[in-house]
Amino acid sequence: MIEVEVKAKINSFEEMEEKLAKIGAVKSKKEFQEDIYFASPIVDFAQSDEALRIRTTNNDIFITYKGPKLNSQAKTRKEVEMSIESAEKAKDIFEEIGFKEVRTVRKNRQYYTYENFEISLDDVEGLNPYMEIEIALKDGNNYNDAQKSIFQLFEKLGITDGFERTSYLELLENLYK
Repeated sequence: MIEVEVKAKINSFEEMEEKLAKIGAVKSKKEFQEDIYFASPIVDFAQSDEALRIRTTNNDIFITYKGPKLNSQAKTRKEVEMSIESAEKAKDIFEEIGFKEVRTVRKNRQYYTYENFEISLDDVEGLNPYMEIEIALKDGNNYNDAQKSIFQLFEKLGITDGFERTSYLELLENLYK
């Protein structure tokens, strides 16, 4: 799957919730997410622009690999995700084969659906409020069109700046350098 994602700083969750309601976006779920990110013993993920994490939510646990970004406008990248039963066992396996835990990112996320978009309002520990809009594609052929439609939706919501291509992990890492 190719994930086309753009995030932007927002002033407040309440203001964005009102704007989302006005355009007909529907609240779909709210969840807490804890993401444990790992460094590879072989590849410098910061240099290769990749990520490996274990995500635990209210109901599920996943291992996610995110490939390098495919363009300079959005976080468009290949994503492979797999459900697992135990975050602790996965973490043990990763550490036994040389992966090192880098940082844990915790956030409360409110999801909305609108047309073919998944929208999330993210309250990330240590960061200001953010909104992400994404479209998942089965192949990467249409990612420029998907990216354009995401920026059009941001504009419809009154957001024309404050866009961020870096991940929450990178934003937090940059705060603590």
